[in-house]
Amino acid sequence: MEGGKPSTQRHSSGAVRPIVLVVVAVSLVVVLFMATRVSPGCRPLLKAVYQQGLGRAGPSATADPLLGGLLSPDFDDRSCLSRYRASLYRQPSLHNLSSHLVSRLRRYESLHQLCGPGTPAYSRAVARLREAMDGHASSNSTSSSDTECSYIIWTPVEGLGNRILSTASAFLYALLTDRVLLVHHPADDLNDMFCEPFPGSNTTWVLPEEGFAIQGIKGLNVRTRESLGNAVGRGRDPPAPWLYVHLQTDYKPDDRRFFCDDGQETLRGVRWLVLRSDNYFVPGLFFLPRYEEELVRLFPRRDTVFHHLGRYLFHPSNTVWGMATRYYSSYLAPAEERVGVQVREFKYARISADERYKQIISCASRESLLPAVENATLPSSASDHHQEQEQEQKKRKAVLIVSLNGDYYDKLSSLYYEHGAAAVTVSVFQPTHLGTQHSEKRQHNQKALAEIVLLSFSDVVVTSAQSTFGYVSQGLAGLRPWVLMLPVDGKVPDPPCRLASTIEPCFMKAPHYDCRTRGDSDNGKLVPYIRQCEDVSYGVQLVE
Repeated sequence: MEGGKPSTQRHSSGAVRPIVLVVVAVSLVVVLFMATRVSPGCRPLLKAVYQQGLGRAGPSATADPLLGGLLSPDFDDRSCLSRYRASLYRQPSLHNLSSHLVSRLRRYESLHQLCGPGTPAYSRAVARLREAMDGHASSNSTSSSDTECSYIIWTPVEGLGNRILSTASAFLYALLTDRVLLVHHPADDLNDMFCEPFPGSNTTWVLPEEGFAIQGIKGLNVRTRESLGNAVGRGRDPPAPWLYVHLQTDYKPDDRRFFCDDGQETLRGVRWLVLRSDNYFVPGLFFLPRYEEELVRLFPRRDTVFHHLGRYLFHPSNTVWGMATRYYSSYLAPAEERVGVQVREFKYARISADERYKQIISCASRESLLPAVENATLPSSASDHHQEQEQEQKKRKAVLIVSLNGDYYDKLSSLYYEHGAAAVTVSVFQPTHLGTQHSEKRQHNQKALAEIVLLSFSDVVVTSAQSTFGYVSQGLAGLRPWVLMLPVDGKVPDPPCRLASTIEPCFMKAPHYDCRTRGDSDNGKLVPYIRQCEDVSYGVQLVE
C-alpha cells in the first residue's frame, strides 16, 4: 500500500481474501485521488468491509434524504447523487429546522424559476439593465402583470473554503431581500464542482456571461466607482442601474456601511448587485434591525445558519461525490468511529512539522480523541493467528488526515503501526498530500471538496484555527470541532486545542464599525448572540 510499511507478519489462508480487496481498493482510489495514503493498521478495517459490506451502519438506517424538509423533492436523483444520499453517510443533524426557513426556501425556489437565467423575466431584466447603462429609458415598460426581478451576482475570490462561506452569506442576503442569487464563474476552476441547488430544468444559478451588460466583473475592486462605498460617499445620486458590494478583507469604512441601515437603503432600489467577499459575513446581517425579526424566524437557534444553508446549497457534483464515497467505502465505512483531523499551516503563524505533530498528539491525548499506545512488542510468527483474532475483536477507529503536508500521516500511522493501542484498532488514512494550494485549478478544487465531504462524514472533527476549509467541514458535519490553536513563537500553545463554543464559522474580518458615529466599534459586544471568535481576535461569530 502506498505510504504504508511492509508487514513483517505472515498471513494465514483466511487473510488472503481481504488482502486482495486491499489491492483493488487502493488501485481504485489511487486513480481517483492520485495520492491515497493508508496506514498498515487498515487490514482489519478492510477485512470488515469485505465481510460486512459497505456503508455507515447506524445513521443510514434512519437517514432522511430531504433533511426534514430542507431539500426540495423536485429533483432527478440521478442528476445529482449527493443531494439525497448525503444523509446515508453523515450523522443525523441534531439541530432543528424551522418551518419558516423551509417555507422561505420553497418561496425562493419559485422566485428563481420565475426570474433565473433562461426565463422571459430574466431576459427583460437584462434588457432593462443594458438600456439603463446606455442612458436610455427602458422601451420595455413594466405592466401590472410583469415581474420586476432583482439580482445579486456572487463572484469568486480566494480558496474553496472562502468561496463556499461567502456564497452561503450571499444566499442568505438574497433570501432577506427577495433577490435571485447568480454565481459568476469567470474561469473553469469551479466547473463540475457542485450541482444546481435550485429545482427547475428551465434555469440555472450560473450567470450567463455572453452578452451580459456588466463587463469586467473579475476586475471590480475597492476603488470601483460603482461600489457601494463610493456611492454612499458621494451622497444622493440618482438610483444606479447596478452597484458593486465590496466585502473583501481590504474593505474601507464606507464599504462597511453595507452593515448599516443607510447602506441598505441605498441598495434597496438597485435591481442588480455584484458582490465579492472572502468572508462569512452572515453575523454582520444580524447587526441590521430591518432583518432581525426575519432572521429570528428563520433561525431560532442562531448558531445553525451555515449548517442548514450549507447542507441546502452545496451538493458535490457526481464526479466529486464519486471520489468521496468510493474512498469512504473502501477505507472508512467499517470503523465504529471516524476522527477527522484537518491541518492547515499559515505563513503568518509558522510552526515546524515536528511541533505541529506534537500539538496534534497533545490535543488527541489530552481530550481522549485517540487512544494511548502500548509499548512496542513484535509478535512471534506462532501467535499471528491469535493476534489477528484479537485485532478483529477490538473496536475500530479510523483517523482521516486532511492536509497539504504528508508528514502528519507518516508520523501518526507509524505511531500506531509500531505500538498499537490496547482496546482499539487505529487505522490512519490520507487521501492526498498536494504540497501547495492551487485554487485556480479545477482538479485541485475537486479533490479539496471531496476531502471536505469526507471530513463532514466524521464523528469527531479536529480543525485548524482560522481555516475556512475547517469551518465548512464542521458546519456540514454539524459538529463543534476541537480547534488546533495558532502556535506561540513557533511552539505548541497551551492548551493545544479547544472545543469550539459553536459550529458556526467565524466572520474573520468583521466591520467593527459604529453606524451612528461613523467610528470604530467592537461588534463582539453589541448583542449577546455575537461574540469574538475563539481563534480570531478581530473576528465575530454567532453563538447560542
